Amino acid sequence: MSEKILTGIKPTGQLTLGNYIGVLRHLKRLQDRGDCYIFVADLHALTLPIDPEVLRQNSIDVVAFYLAAGLDPQKATIFLQSSVSAHAEANAILQNYLYMGELSRMTQFKDKSAKMNESAIGLGLFAYPVLMASDIILYDADIVPVGEDQKQHVELTRDLVNRFNNRYGEVLKMPKPEVSKVGKRIMSLSDPTVKMSKSDLKGDIFLKDDPKAIRKKIMSAVTDLGCEVKYDPENKPGISNLLTIYAAMKDISIEEAEQHFVGKRYGEFKSEVADAVIEVIEPFQNRYRQIIETKSYVQALKDGQIKANALANNTLNRIKKAVGLLDIYE
Repeated sequence: MSEKILTGIKPTGQLTLGNYIGVLRHLKRLQDRGDCYIFVADLHALTLPIDPEVLRQNSIDVVAFYLAAGLDPQKATIFLQSSVSAHAEANAILQNYLYMGELSRMTQFKDKSAKMNESAIGLGLFAYPVLMASDIILYDADIVPVGEDQKQHVELTRDLVNRFNNRYGEVLKMPKPEVSKVGKRIMSLSDPTVKMSKSDLKGDIFLKDDPKAIRKKIMSAVTDLGCEVKYDPENKPGISNLLTIYAAMKDISIEEAEQHFVGKRYGEFKSEVADAVIEVIEPFQNRYRQIIETKSYVQALKDGQIKANALANNTLNRIKKAVGLLDIYE
């Protein structure tokens, strides 16, 4: 039996090169590796205020980017989180098996809530990991490819699975997080000490940026003292970030990228990084535009909803039976 793989993207802003390197470029390989469930995490997008029309358009974009990255709806199940009601039902049950102290220690919650007035922090933001755990559990996921910043949430899901199974028997499948070794954390071009975040117009490369804008941003990227192109995140964060991007675009190791740029100056280095990014992103953008024009994403989502519902409801029924919820149709 092939392993089940689950991953998703939250449609809260324009997707960046970081999203491409961290998630999108791996999708085609994932669908050939196992039984893939790839979703748009639109319910998660509601944890912070978002304009309804922006959410709708961003959701379309995410699906179109999935397809442009090479996902085949015949091989992978592509769906909207909100179109599978089992996510909300599982969330309502599984929230009783995680604790306030655990949720309050989640790094993402602490980072986001620190910038907000306490009275304005919604329950959804605090309980975000419960819904994420429900996403993972419903599809009996073996592997959950995530960014480094989401690994903590998968570990919490593993704690929940252990707790639930210890009480009710082997009901839930134990998932495992998987973080890409190359390009696991792409940083801002204007401040390489912070991650690309969908909000820094100068420091982020957006997947809809035209080639000229991409080149300008890379050529203007913050670099470091000295002239050696060397991977040293602590002392040369700017150069290290650009090396990471180049290695990801060329699908080579950081060491191979370093070796390629031995003896080259920063200007030449940046120009080659820009070439590498445009060489990959331009045809990707052309495929995206064709998908948007033909609206082929609609059928992909309809087919995916049917497949996702079948598996998610099967798992939900196991959960409901385990905890003692009455099934009047049994």
